[in-house]
Amino acid sequence: MGQPLLNIGIQTETEITFLLKGDFVTERRKETLSGRFKAVLNKDIVEISGQGLFLKSKNEITFVPVDAEDSSLVLQSVTIGKNFHWEKKENQKFTGSLKIIKDGEKLTAINIVPLEEYLVSVISSEMNSASSLELLKAHAIISRSWILAQLDKKKKSSQHNLFPFIKTEDEIIKWWDREDHDKFDFCSDDHCQRYQGITKVITENSFRAVEETRGIVLTEKNEICDTRFSKCCGGITEVFENVWENVEHKYLKNISDYKFDPEGFKPDLRDEKNAVRWIKEVPQAFCNTHDRKVIYSQTDLAKLINAKSEIDFGDIIDLIPVERGYSGRIIKLKIIGSKKTLTIGKELFIRKVLSKTHLYSSAFIVKKEKIVEGVPQKFILTGAGWGHGVGLCQIGAAMMGEMGYSFDEILIHYFRGAEIKRIY
Repeated sequence: MGQPLLNIGIQTETEITFLLKGDFVTERRKETLSGRFKAVLNKDIVEISGQGLFLKSKNEITFVPVDAEDSSLVLQSVTIGKNFHWEKKENQKFTGSLKIIKDGEKLTAINIVPLEEYLVSVISSEMNSASSLELLKAHAIISRSWILAQLDKKKKSSQHNLFPFIKTEDEIIKWWDREDHDKFDFCSDDHCQRYQGITKVITENSFRAVEETRGIVLTEKNEICDTRFSKCCGGITEVFENVWENVEHKYLKNISDYKFDPEGFKPDLRDEKNAVRWIKEVPQAFCNTHDRKVIYSQTDLAKLINAKSEIDFGDIIDLIPVERGYSGRIIKLKIIGSKKTLTIGKELFIRKVLSKTHLYSSAFIVKKEKIVEGVPQKFILTGAGWGHGVGLCQIGAAMMGEMGYSFDEILIHYFRGAEIKRIY
């Protein structure tokens, strides 16, 4: 088995501007091309112009570098952090080939790149490329494992279950995973893995981390592990089935993010009292962080929830945790309004409904203040963690790397029972 070529969706717009540095060719024109070009969709036809060139195609046009090591391409005004609070646009530089395809009423730019080159960018985009070599090695292995596991899952699955949900009169339970993109393998943003080409500062350690772990993955019973990761678990990791589909992965279990369980605690915060105490006390963990608070007025919260859920709850009377996961993350939340009461889940849907973008985490406790005729005028949400909390905790792993833990120690800490194996 060798490394696969990946098709990474970078940008979807009505107009795409790009710069080819070095010599490129297309299937229809063998003359070398370089310089600045613009792609538009004109009457359902892909048109590309620039440098005296004009190309047309019903579906797609691909630009392939003549010398892959001496060529690169730049896509302008690429959106990163889409729908998150850090959303912005930036110009991004890539190696590999560029494919421009018709995608509905827009165009999509796809970067075609070998997996190992892709990983150098991912670990520099997901983490600081100046991080410890051991952390970067660990991240290279889980990023490689996740990609290969998703490709394998896609091959085996003939049906794509996008945006799964359960909806009744009293409950909406919804979760998102990596939707099976029908135009490309993966996207380049946080929804899949953050991939920003060679835009970010890539240190020698980034190249070393990928090269020295080339072909290494985590496996369980001879299958590549679905190795998830998030920014900060908040001290205890979450289990897969509480965030996505109800499938148990033995290597994605709840653990204390430390050398031992903090005194007086076990890695199980499903009990409300334990969760509240954990969030208030912030016990010892590799990923120790300060509590984050979000404060809403009644007006702002009611307006936000009504808009994000597209349901008129009226005034918000209460937010009640119905069910928490092992990490204290709320996976079912009851919203009690003056007009409507509804339970929602899982954790990402809760985070989406309670924020203009996303709450950092659903591991939060609620405090109500200024009660007027039974209606709170102020809500304070105090939380722990950042992201879904499943698998590797990036902040915790970074701390372990700085403390001298090796990459295999980091991996075995977060993925208990998994085996480290080189497959190519």
